[in-house]
Amino acid sequence: MVRLCEERDLPDGVQRGLVGPILNRFEKRGFKLVAMKMTTPSEELLREHYADLQSKPFFPGLLKYMTSGPVVATVWEGKDVVKQGRAILGATNPLQSAPGTIRGDYAIDVGRNVCHGSDSVETAKKEIGLWFKKEEVQSYKLANYAWIYE
Repeated sequence: MVRLCEERDLPDGVQRGLVGPILNRFEKRGFKLVAMKMTTPSEELLREHYADLQSKPFFPGLLKYMTSGPVVATVWEGKDVVKQGRAILGATNPLQSAPGTIRGDYAIDVGRNVCHGSDSVETAKKEIGLWFKKEEVQSYKLANYAWIYE
């Protein structure tokens, strides 16, 4: 039932003051925040994280953008959180994102789409391992757990 999802408010989300509203959407949905940190990612970390994109023509620009300032990395836990997290974020292209999603409400351009979210449980595990040490991911039970899950 419980899966972990890695989500990040990208430099544009941080610069625009959207960290709180983004976190709030996950919390209001009932997901549990188990790790969070603000960091400016290194080029080495980003090359590993985006290894599948290194041959793309936009990759140098992505590196420059992602190292331009801090991001807020989070790990969320809950039932089907990867799939549901993707629904909360909206489509990668904000112009295809429905109103009410993070990208649908706060973004216009693909290259400034405010946040990143894991696309599968396997990817989430890999990404969490890149961004967090094992001891940085907390284990606890929410006081309102019984009001969220049967």
